[in-house]
Amino acid sequence: MKAIGFKSSLPIENQESFIEFEASKPIPGDRDLLIKIDAVSVNPVDFKIRQSSAKDTVLETPKIIGWDAVGIVQAVGEKVTLFEIGDLVYYAGDITKQGSNAEYQIIDERIVGKKPQSLSIEEAAVIPLTALTAWEILFDRIRISEEKDKGKSILIIGGAGGVGSIAIQLAKKIAGLTVIATASRPETIDWCKQQGADFVVNHKDLVSSVREAGFENVDFILDFVDTNAYWDTMVELIKPQGHIASITGSSDPVVLNKLKSKSASFSWELMYTRSMYQTEDMIEQHHILNKVADLLDEGVLKTTLNLTLNGLNADNFKKAHQLLESGKTIGKIAIKF
Repeated sequence: MKAIGFKSSLPIENQESFIEFEASKPIPGDRDLLIKIDAVSVNPVDFKIRQSSAKDTVLETPKIIGWDAVGIVQAVGEKVTLFEIGDLVYYAGDITKQGSNAEYQIIDERIVGKKPQSLSIEEAAVIPLTALTAWEILFDRIRISEEKDKGKSILIIGGAGGVGSIAIQLAKKIAGLTVIATASRPETIDWCKQQGADFVVNHKDLVSSVREAGFENVDFILDFVDTNAYWDTMVELIKPQGHIASITGSSDPVVLNKLKSKSASFSWELMYTRSMYQTEDMIEQHHILNKVADLLDEGVLKTTLNLTLNGLNADNFKKAHQLLESGKTIGKIAIKF
């Protein structure tokens, strides 16, 4: 099969930052599906792993990354029960295995969902990783429910990004929250409003912007940008007994003591935890993806696709990574094979 990968962590401008090569078509294990991939999308995790996983070394076999895909089931393992050959599916993958930037991929059926019928392959390809991340951070980590939390306020830092875009929709349309999103450019402000944000505030002076919008404090905060950079701001803005959650990691220790007087909670979210540790509830990602597909087909949610590149080639992945690394992308980028 044709695949796109890299042997060394190089600047994206380098000709060898991505290479095209031939690889063996993988063979599915007991609970695996073999997928013929039709489209993928790119996420910040892609360039972070490209930049770090082969630093100061040259891999013998190129590494294939990519954690969003849409495709057709070509073969199934002996213990597969959720899908059949010919099914159209979408998924976000498993960070411990080879990625989706190739013609074929094997994937555990428990982290795969049915493709939304109403969406094109590229519209569907941009959904899985960000939707799973946003769903888990809202409903599994903070445990928000419409019944007890409807009308409460949530601040989403990084509203125009991939995860922020779908998190705004879920928080507004599924949880019934009052959504405050951060953005600073006219185009990102407009994008956040299109996703359903009630208020858009400027992240460059976040405390003042939130207060000017009429909120002394907020019930929940989602950080999709930089935990270190916004930690003191989040501590100041969170309500007593509120909840902060982040996906970004932290290069320095997070000073949790600052939340003590408010009895506020903090959670990390990593979408790969369930597959990485083969947790007992790993199949929840299958259920979440199916719920999201239904919500997309019903028109409750909408795709966050903003750019499509055509062709399984190194140049398209270089272009997509350059755009992501700029930090100015809006919504998601898909690559259609």
